[in-house]
Amino acid sequence: MRGVILAGGRGTRLHPLTKATNKHLLPVGREPMIFHAVRQMVAADITEVLVVTSTEHMGDVVRCLGGGGDLGCSLTYRVQEQPLGIAHALSLAEGFAQGDRICVLLADNIFEDSIRPIVEHYAAQSGGARVVLKEVSDPERYGVAALDEQQVVSIEEKPRSPASPYAVVGLYLYDSQVFDIIRGLKPSERGELEISAVNGEYIARHQLEYDVYPGRWMDAGTMESWFEANRLFYGEG
Repeated sequence: MRGVILAGGRGTRLHPLTKATNKHLLPVGREPMIFHAVRQMVAADITEVLVVTSTEHMGDVVRCLGGGGDLGCSLTYRVQEQPLGIAHALSLAEGFAQGDRICVLLADNIFEDSIRPIVEHYAAQSGGARVVLKEVSDPERYGVAALDEQQVVSIEEKPRSPASPYAVVGLYLYDSQVFDIIRGLKPSERGELEISAVNGEYIARHQLEYDVYPGRWMDAGTMESWFEANRLFYGEG
């Protein structure tokens, strides 16, 4: 399995800090945020990793991570020239994936515990996709999964009336079908190719499974959650 870390976007929720640097280079604990994503991949025995970031920040990200040897992996890089959505950024990984399954991690998602059990569950899965859910108090901020017994029946992005308290977090596992699915997507009202639409297509094909993440998780893309992530990794949380 190969890894894809998505570290693009404008980081507008963390302005003015992100006027100076890419949000994924801001510290979480004693390291840049993006180190946590790389270390999660390596801990799950995923050592061939692609990092996708923006044109203006590629140089800083490469200088920070290098070839990955110090972190126990081999890193490749691609540029997303325009912020056209998570699924668009993922589409840039097709050549890198070489037909293998991929583990996709948003670099601003911080997981307290290892993602290795989730990766192992997917490795035992016959194919298709796997998403990760977390019960949250404010599901309207996220893509929300509607569940029917043991299945995800739909995922709605930032709903006004959430169907459940389960947010879909920024860790996705896909087989090679994902790139054909992305090619068939149309831009959303935001002008982006949405990852929820990718997951929705796997649901339609009855090929989406899920895990519920048991540990602490945060999307460190806001000031509040970034502070919380720092408290956690400084041992104060």
